[in-house]
Amino acid sequence: MDRPPLARRDWIAGLEKGLAILEAFDSEHARMTPSEAAARTGLTRTAARRYLLTLEHLGYVVGDGKQFGLTPRVLRVGWSYFDSARLPKLVQPYLQQLSARINESVYVSVLDERELVFIARNSASRVMATGFVLGARVPAPLTSPGVVLLAHRADQEAVRRWLDTVELHPFTPHTLTTPPPLLEAIRSARATGYALVEQQLQAGVRGVAVPVKNRHGEVVAALSTNMPIGRESAEKALQRVLAPLQETALALLNIV
Repeated sequence: MDRPPLARRDWIAGLEKGLAILEAFDSEHARMTPSEAAARTGLTRTAARRYLLTLEHLGYVVGDGKQFGLTPRVLRVGWSYFDSARLPKLVQPYLQQLSARINESVYVSVLDERELVFIARNSASRVMATGFVLGARVPAPLTSPGVVLLAHRADQEAVRRWLDTVELHPFTPHTLTTPPPLLEAIRSARATGYALVEQQLQAGVRGVAVPVKNRHGEVVAALSTNMPIGRESAEKALQRVLAPLQETALALLNIV
């Protein structure tokens, strides 16, 4: 959660502000005026307008003179990760085998600040509405892979401090939004080596995740599956999917 400081001589403030403008757009702020962008980024209205106009000139936003919105060109930045990153390509054959074995959609994901990002996936043969698209971002503490990754952070005190400040919104009647139960889930995952999370983001959906380690023993990602709860108990679900998940994670040890 805490990054080491960067030397002042190496810091480019303009780049930071330009990226802040791009990140200010979301589902509730799909189009913004310079004043709205300034309020969301802490910039002055004049500075926000100049950044928006520069981004418009570069093709990353489009404006009508008053409001601005993102263009598909922004996807170039995000998808450059999938084109260049090694991990998503390496794990794909293993995900295909695992998905066929347990007949569920499976995922590899990583932490990005307060969010979990899905960087690789393979769908089950049957159609279900319990999955995540590639690149999806969700609150980390509300997912089984997010819990696993938080559980394996070296500085657990930093995780606790972070949970004290994060604001979580209820997605279902079962969503945990306060630190104590979330911390208990993280402690359990650290002790058992896996996480089972139910109905946090979507009612009727269960997730199971295990850590993915590199050859040095460092946790670099999480391997997970989502499934409808249906009539299957949590114990039965674990009996069915946990061992295949763990075996696949162990196989990945030699390649990541």
